[in-house]
Amino acid sequence: MKYNVPSMIALALATSFSAYAATPPDTLVIAQSIDDASSLDPAQGFELTSVQAFTNLYQRLVQSDPKNPTDIQPTLASSWQPGADNRSMTFTLREGAKFASGNPVRPEDVIFSLSRVVKLNLEPSFILTQLGWTPENVDASLKKTGPNQVQVSWSANVSPTYVLSLLSAPVASIVDEKTAMANQKKNDYGNQWLITHSAGSGPYQIRRFIPHEVLLMSANPTSPGGAPKLKNVLIKNVPEPAARRLLLEQGDADIARNLGADQMAALKGKAGVKPLAIPMASLYYMQFNTEASPALKNPAFWEASRYLFDYHGIADDLLKGQFQVHQSFLPEGFLGALNDNPFTYDPAKAKEILQKAGLTNVSFKLSVSNQPPYLDIAQALQASFAKGGVKVELIPGISTEVATNVKAHKYEATLNAWGADYFDPNTNAAAFAYNPEDGSTTLAMRSNWHIPELTKKVVAATAESDKNKRIEMYQAMQREVQKSSPYVIGLQARNLVAVRDNLQGYVQGINPDMVYYSQVTK
Repeated sequence: MKYNVPSMIALALATSFSAYAATPPDTLVIAQSIDDASSLDPAQGFELTSVQAFTNLYQRLVQSDPKNPTDIQPTLASSWQPGADNRSMTFTLREGAKFASGNPVRPEDVIFSLSRVVKLNLEPSFILTQLGWTPENVDASLKKTGPNQVQVSWSANVSPTYVLSLLSAPVASIVDEKTAMANQKKNDYGNQWLITHSAGSGPYQIRRFIPHEVLLMSANPTSPGGAPKLKNVLIKNVPEPAARRLLLEQGDADIARNLGADQMAALKGKAGVKPLAIPMASLYYMQFNTEASPALKNPAFWEASRYLFDYHGIADDLLKGQFQVHQSFLPEGFLGALNDNPFTYDPAKAKEILQKAGLTNVSFKLSVSNQPPYLDIAQALQASFAKGGVKVELIPGISTEVATNVKAHKYEATLNAWGADYFDPNTNAAAFAYNPEDGSTTLAMRSNWHIPELTKKVVAATAESDKNKRIEMYQAMQREVQKSSPYVIGLQARNLVAVRDNLQGYVQGINPDMVYYSQVTK
C-alpha cells in the first residue's frame, strides 16, 4: 500500500470518494479544504483545520460547554480551587483518565504540555505567555502538589476566571508526555512527530495524516469522555467548494464544509441534504489610519462612515445570508457581546454630519485582499460611500501584502476580518480597544489610535473575577468603540456547512475549534 494506511476501506476512501454509492456506515466522511494544515501538534497548529482536529484528538483541563460555550466545564480536571493569593489555581485530575496509548493522565503530563508550549514558542504560545510565563520561569509556575493534583501559578495581573478561559484554548491541550518524549528529536519535545501523529485522550486519534490529501482519525474507545459513536472520521482535501457540494449531493460525503453562497443556493430544496448557516466568531470591518489624512483622523468622519456602510445590502443581497449584520467588536455568542445594531445605511445623514464638521471632497484609498468576499464587499462599499459624497479608491492586493502594509502603517483604510484566538472577550478587546504603545501590533496600534484610558480598561477587565462585572465592563468598552473609533464594524460571518439529512449529533460552535464529531450517528 502506497501510504501504508492500515485499512483497505481507509485507503480506498483516502484516494477516491466515487468507489462508494454511499459512505460506509461506521465512517464520517467530510469534504473540505485541508491545505491550511501544516501541523497537528497543539503547541504549533493554529490553522482552521488544525484547531478543528484538536477538539477531537485531545482534551484540556477545562473546555467550553458545546451547548453554552460561555460556561467552562471540567474535562480532564474534575475540580479546581483558586489560591488565596489570586495568582494560582490547583486542579484535581479526573480519576482513571487515560490517553489513547493507555498511559494514565498524570500531573506530569499537564506540566509537560503547558511548559512545552512556552518553551517551543511557536505561533499560538502567546495565549499562555499572557500569564507572564517565559521559557525561564514556566517550570517554576507548574507544580505537582499531589498524586492527582497540579498547581498552576502566574505573575500577570489576571483573574482565575481569565486563566480558565486561556486553559480552555486548543493550545492548552494535554499531551501524553511518555509518548511524545519517546518520539523526541533534537530536544523538540516530540514536535516533529506530533505534526502528523497524536498523543491525546480525545474521542479520536490520528490513524493517518497526509498533508494536502487526507486526515483519517479512528476511535479512541477509552477516551475519558466516552467512546465516539462512529469508528472513523475521514477528512478529505477537496479544494473547490463546487466539488464539495457535488460530493455531498451525490452521497459521497456526509459533510461539506466552507461552502459559498452559490453552493448553498444550489443545495436549497435538494433531497437528502440539509444546509446550515452557523454564526462564527469572525468580524468584517473597515479600519482607518488616523495619521493618513486630517479627514481620517476626524471623529466626525468616523461617525459619518457608520451611516455609509450598506449593512443589509451587503449581508442579505450581495452575500445572500453568508453574513449577518453585527456592529460591535465582540461577536454574537461571546460573553458580554452587544447584539444591538444602532447604525443603518443613511447617506443623507452622513452628508449632514460631514457638512457640519466642514469636511468636503473627502476621499481615501481602501486596501483590500483581491479574494472573495473581501473585494466584493469593498466594491459595494465604494458605491455606498459615493452616495454620501465620499470617494473611495480600491487598492486590491494579495492578502499577505495588504496585511504587511497595514502593520507598517502604509495604508489609508483597509477592509479586513478578525477572528477570535481563544474563547474569551479579551481576545477581541485586546485587538480593537488596546494600544499599550509598547510595540504591540494591535488593531488600535495599526490605526495610530492612541487610547491610554481605554487600554487601562481592557487590562482591568482581565483582572476581574466577577462574571457580571466583566460583562458590564466589556459592554461599556464596546459602546465606547461603537460610538467613536477609527473602525466601522459591520458584519459577522456565518459558517456555511451542509450535511446529509440522515446525520445526527453533529455539533459546531462559534469558535473555530468548536467542532465535535464524537456524538455523530447516521
